[in-house]
Amino acid sequence: MLKKTLFIFSVLLTVTALSSFVVEKKQKAIKTIIIDAGHGLQKNGGYNGAKGSYSYEDEICYEVSKKLVKMIGNEFPDIKIIETRPTHNITEIHERADIANQNRGDLFISIHVNAAPPKQHREFVGNKTVVSYTGKGKKRKKVTRKVPQYRYYTTPNPSKGTETYIWGSHKNEDKEIVIRENAPMLGEENYRDKYGDVDPNSPDFIALSLLKTKQFFKRSATLVGMVEEEFAKVGRASRGQKQRQVGIWVLQATAMPSVLVETGYITNREEEDYLNSDKGQEEISVCITNALRGYITWLEKSQTPITGKGNPVINTQKSYAFLKDIEDREKKRMAIKNK
Repeated sequence: MLKKTLFIFSVLLTVTALSSFVVEKKQKAIKTIIIDAGHGLQKNGGYNGAKGSYSYEDEICYEVSKKLVKMIGNEFPDIKIIETRPTHNITEIHERADIANQNRGDLFISIHVNAAPPKQHREFVGNKTVVSYTGKGKKRKKVTRKVPQYRYYTTPNPSKGTETYIWGSHKNEDKEIVIRENAPMLGEENYRDKYGDVDPNSPDFIALSLLKTKQFFKRSATLVGMVEEEFAKVGRASRGQKQRQVGIWVLQATAMPSVLVETGYITNREEEDYLNSDKGQEEISVCITNALRGYITWLEKSQTPITGKGNPVINTQKSYAFLKDIEDREKKRMAIKNK
C-alpha cells in the first residue's frame, strides 16, 4: 500500500513539474497588444478617413483590425488584446493613447489605409488666334498672335504598396515624457525589486526613461522591418519602413513600442479591390501576425533588462539599415541645430 501511495505521489509530482514547465515555456515577452483601427464613423455619421472610388478607409481599417485580432488571438491565446476602436464608431485620438497606456500595452499596432492625390495632366489642343490693337488714330494697328490652348484633367494616382511607420526620431523627447508620465508602464515582473520606489521626476528615473525610449525605438524599428518583409514575401509592393515626421500623434503618445501599418492605397482601384476583399484582408492579417511571431521570437532570444549595459541585437538587414539611416539623419539634424 505504501509503495502504491509513493508511486501515485511521484506521478503527481512529475505531472506538476511538467505543468510548471509548460507554463514557463509560454511566451512572456508580450502580455498585452493594443490594436488600433484607424479613423471611424463620426457622431454625424460621416466618415473620417480617406475615400476611394467606392469605399472608405474607416471601414477597411475596422475589418482588417477585426481579422487581425481574431488571428492573433488564435495564434497567441495567452496574449491579451485590447481594441481602441471595437465598433464602427470613431475613438478620439487622445482616448486611443489613454486606452493603450491604461492597459499597460507591450505593443501598439495601428491599422491605416494610404491615399494619394490624383495626377494632374495638361494636354495641348491647338492654338487660338488672339487679336489686339496697338497705337492710336492713324497709327492704330491690328496685331494677331497665336496662343497655345491646353486641356487640363486628372487621372487616379497609380501609387500602390505598403508602408510601415514608427515615430520620428526627433519626437523621442515626446515619447520619453509619455513614458515618465506613465510610470506604471515600467511595471515589469519584480519591478520594485529591480528599480525600487522611483520618483518620475528624479534624475535616475529620467535616465531610465531615456533608456526605455531608446529600447522602444529599436524594438519598433525591428518590427516594422519584419512587417514589410512579410508583405514582400506575398508579392505586395513594399515601400519600406519609415519614420512618421508629422501626423500620427499616438505613435509617440503611447508608452510602448508602437507601429503604424499603411496596408495599401485606396486611391488605386486595383488595391482598393484588394483592401475590400476577404482574401486581401486575410493576407494582410497573416503578414502582420507572421511578423509578430518573428518579433516575439526575437524578443525572447535577445531581450535584456534595462540596465544600460546593452541592447538587443537587430537581426534583420532591413531593420539595421533603417536604424543606421535614422542615426545618420539625426546626427546631421543635431549638428545643424547646434550651429
